[in-house]
Amino acid sequence: MEGAKQTGAELAREWIRNSPFAQRVGLRLESLEPDEAILAVDYDESLTTLGDVVHGGVISTLIDTAAAAAAWSTPDGSVPSAATTVGLTVEFLSAAHGADLRVRGRVVKRGRTLCFVDAEVTGPDGDLVAKGIVTYKVG
Repeated sequence: MEGAKQTGAELAREWIRNSPFAQRVGLRLESLEPDEAILAVDYDESLTTLGDVVHGGVISTLIDTAAAAAAWSTPDGSVPSAATTVGLTVEFLSAAHGADLRVRGRVVKRGRTLCFVDAEVTGPDGDLVAKGIVTYKVG
């Protein structure tokens, strides 16, 4: 963007697109709106823990990355002055057997310095695989 300051959402898009870790895992940003991000990862044998079960670390990565992108996608377009996960809780609800996964991260509350994000990971049939709550420092 020549001459124009990038928004937090634009920076989040760029970060996910260029992150070596996101590329390694195969994370893909599907949608980014104010206070909401949807990401996906296609099933690959390299992402499994045992048999065809997707590793919990992949699921946690989806949750953390979606939360960060949602937190950066501010309704007013501003750029957070700080950017780090300070709390991450993941509840695994069912095994993801050989499944492509999708996560929806949604900001539930923005404070002056903290942003609280709820995330849900689903399989291709829409069944809930995991829920996450992320506290993200934004200022």
